Amino acid sequence: MSREESTKGLAVVTGASSGIGYELARCAAQDGYDLIIVADENDIDAAATRLRAAGTQVEAVRADLSTQAGVEDLLTRITASSRPVDLLFANAGQGLGDGFLDQRMEDIQRVIATNISGTIALVHALAGGMRQRGNGRILFTGSIAGFMPGTFQAVYNATKAFINSFSFALREELDGTGVTVTCLMPGATDTEFFERADMLDTPVGRQKKDDPGFVAKTGYEAMMNGEGDVVSGWKNKLMSAMANVTPAETLARQHRKMQSRMGNSLAAPSAP
Repeated sequence: MSREESTKGLAVVTGASSGIGYELARCAAQDGYDLIIVADENDIDAAATRLRAAGTQVEAVRADLSTQAGVEDLLTRITASSRPVDLLFANAGQGLGDGFLDQRMEDIQRVIATNISGTIALVHALAGGMRQRGNGRILFTGSIAGFMPGTFQAVYNATKAFINSFSFALREELDGTGVTVTCLMPGATDTEFFERADMLDTPVGRQKKDDPGFVAKTGYEAMMNGEGDVVSGWKNKLMSAMANVTPAETLARQHRKMQSRMGNSLAAPSAP
């Protein structure tokens, strides 16, 4: 980081090469925060170049946060900045479509490691400093998918259920410390998620999706206001409200219709 540092402070954004993560980083940059952005793709450098247009300092880190080495790599870079982290956007995540038994175990483990293990390892390492200083904000990117059993997306939905739950618990534990925790819970968003998860040929993959800039702005404003959670978009709010009163078995059947493709529908019995 340059010595000409932002008076607002430093924001760390994971999964920031594109989509919601990039847009969250853009919100922070436009608000005057310097950035450390991270992703496991080369596109993170191009993202940093675009974000510097806001006039703040941006450092790009390529690291795989599904691994302990990747998390430690990022923490080393943060320590090297000699600056406290004021905003932490725990946004990195991966999806995985298709039936559980048709997925490769290494892919399943990578989703769990990215969405859960790497995320909470990073938060554990950085939130302690926030608590000690009595100041800081954390935003988790959860999902309304965490409210329902994810038929043909079982692992991903389960990881988001963990993140949703974990964020609420951590928020309560940090109550009164000066550190706030917010959970952003978007629905289907127009990002590379569905292509990477091999879900473009599913109903949810083909449907109209939310704009990532709108989703990120909703989450950023909720974070800065100290809110505990926010669901982006009225349709998603309705879906999350219905999920709270709908039996899990029914939700699993409904999710199957959203995720089913020709192979899935033939491999399993029809739902009533």
